[in-house]
Amino acid sequence: MQPPLPPHRVAGPVAGIYRWVLAVLHQRANCPILCPKRRDTTRPKCCLTGLAGCPNTDDVTDTSCSRRVLQKLLLRRLAGGGWAYFGSAQPSVEATCLGVLACTGGAVSYIPDSHVLPQWQNPDGSWPAFAGDSEGSWTTSLALITVSMTGGPGNVVDRAARSLLDARGREAHWLWNWKFKTIDRQARIDPDKFGWPWIPDTTSWVIPTAFSVIALKQFNACNRSDIAERRIRTGIEMLVDRACIGGGWNAGNRVACGMSLAPHVEATAVALMALRDEPRTLLIEESLDWLRNRASILQAVSSLAWSILSLFLFGIPVDDLKSRLVAQVTDPSRIRNNATLAVAALGLQSGEAIHPFALIR
Repeated sequence: MQPPLPPHRVAGPVAGIYRWVLAVLHQRANCPILCPKRRDTTRPKCCLTGLAGCPNTDDVTDTSCSRRVLQKLLLRRLAGGGWAYFGSAQPSVEATCLGVLACTGGAVSYIPDSHVLPQWQNPDGSWPAFAGDSEGSWTTSLALITVSMTGGPGNVVDRAARSLLDARGREAHWLWNWKFKTIDRQARIDPDKFGWPWIPDTTSWVIPTAFSVIALKQFNACNRSDIAERRIRTGIEMLVDRACIGGGWNAGNRVACGMSLAPHVEATAVALMALRDEPRTLLIEESLDWLRNRASILQAVSSLAWSILSLFLFGIPVDDLKSRLVAQVTDPSRIRNNATLAVAALGLQSGEAIHPFALIR
């Protein structure tokens, strides 16, 4: 079987148009997802396109380290395609999506295993958490982002978008809505502002909602729809409603059993990426300040990588964070979780490739 076409030759219409628009916008001096320093006339193309270096990342990017991470990741591919989290023979959709995205932006001759994601899609357009399972999950949003970026079949993309538009947290049901408004008020949430769950028939959570907002915003950039726009707005309202007091996001609520909850790094980083093209409210500013301060003391690979991916989109320098990430992944074999290894590669590629979670509106 011939390997999938390299990204510059993929013919998928939605992905092709989206990447073309993204590349054009990246070359504009005032593009909101350009690096924070003004474009140098000696570097006429934006860093995010991977066509030229970025003034505030050239000095810290260890390409040899990034290459080693990708090589280790490729060695761990399963024989049937995709990646497991650890040593399982059953592929993880999350690990596979992140692995494919890392290879898309990395120095590889083709995108490995991008063809397996359409094969794992459920008839209703969703994706399971693990290949071969039948129940849909939060990975539908991540798979939609990945299939779109790699020029996947248009019908696969359309079915995934429809699945996301139909999915909603359990609080959207009239009975649960009434419960949260009358009997169960300890969570202090507005059930009219619902997002997406981890799995069907459960309540909304921050990370699934944030990834779904990103996926639908990217899809809607080339497939304008009032229905999609309204669903995006409801998801954003849910994120705002669930934000922690003082900024940032916990896994689900801001309050539990009358106690304020502390923010989590990954949830805050992904939620901020979903809000990148929204007006810079006090909540966003406070959340950025919290993430930036928290990231300055991080050592965990996953937390560092997600912080880099998020802060970079807001034009915040990530040189020190990338240097610390390089130090943590010098020996990639120490990182057993393939999803963590893949997101580390994505973090190291910030400033050198199209950001997979960037938004154009």
